[in-house]
Amino acid sequence: MSAEEMGEVHKPVMVEEVLRLLDPQKGEAFLDLTVGAGGHAFEIASRLGPEGLLVGVDLDERILEVARERLAAQGLAPVKLYQGNYAECRRVLQEAGVERTDGILLDLGVSSLQIDDPERGFSFSEDGPLDMRMDAAVPGETAADIVNTAREEELADIFFKYGEERLSRRIARSIVRERERRPIRRTLELADIVKRAYRGPRQRIHPATRVFQALRIAVNDELENLRKALETAPDILADGGRIAVIAFHSLEDRIVKEDFRTRARQGLYSVLTKKPLVPTDEETRRNPRSRSAKLRAAKRSAG
Repeated sequence: MSAEEMGEVHKPVMVEEVLRLLDPQKGEAFLDLTVGAGGHAFEIASRLGPEGLLVGVDLDERILEVARERLAAQGLAPVKLYQGNYAECRRVLQEAGVERTDGILLDLGVSSLQIDDPERGFSFSEDGPLDMRMDAAVPGETAADIVNTAREEELADIFFKYGEERLSRRIARSIVRERERRPIRRTLELADIVKRAYRGPRQRIHPATRVFQALRIAVNDELENLRKALETAPDILADGGRIAVIAFHSLEDRIVKEDFRTRARQGLYSVLTKKPLVPTDEETRRNPRSRSAKLRAAKRSAG
């Protein structure tokens, strides 16, 4: 699949709203901490122009290759791409030779290219290994490791804390009972176990949705990395610099909201979004995966 085709598969969320809030200007330097396939980055780089600079970060080397090809188009700002975690934003800027950035974007959604690849293990729509690592090339704990080794209480805590799953204890108990018979290694195996643990009326979403979300967050330490990135942001934003964050579930959005409010009380930020912006009805019709997105933004105060 070419970069252009992949770009069509992965539709960036709330592009117009992001551009309005970040307001990229010619000659500015911007930092896209979740560059993905380059959807938002392309639009930002086209506004920065040849005199500007776009620095992009992503954990997934394969997706970075897509972004690299897409962002090589004429008329865009020069682009420097790095493989890494968004918590490493200070290091990345230093490597790019930039002291302060005029804008930061964090799109916390999982790329459609990752979700739709069954080998990555993020989705239960097709069978695949229960992996869920954002950077699958680096050895590390997988979702299967957690599911098969964590104590029942630990599993229940993960599902409740990161997935806000009200049946966390029942599901954890079912998983432990099943893994005593054989290890749970595949996405559809886990999804079926969770589904059977859900007795009662039909759910609006698949019963395994929250469990898969919780495991992905735990495997990639997403919430702690988000906190680290938000903590660093005021130090690397230029006076008047803008930061925008797109969250896809309440845990992320709550962290962003509280961080922006705290920085505003400290005199570091002025909050640009009193309430989070959400996709239009038209966008959710075109891209159903955008429906849970919430966009918040703030501006770095002078001084």
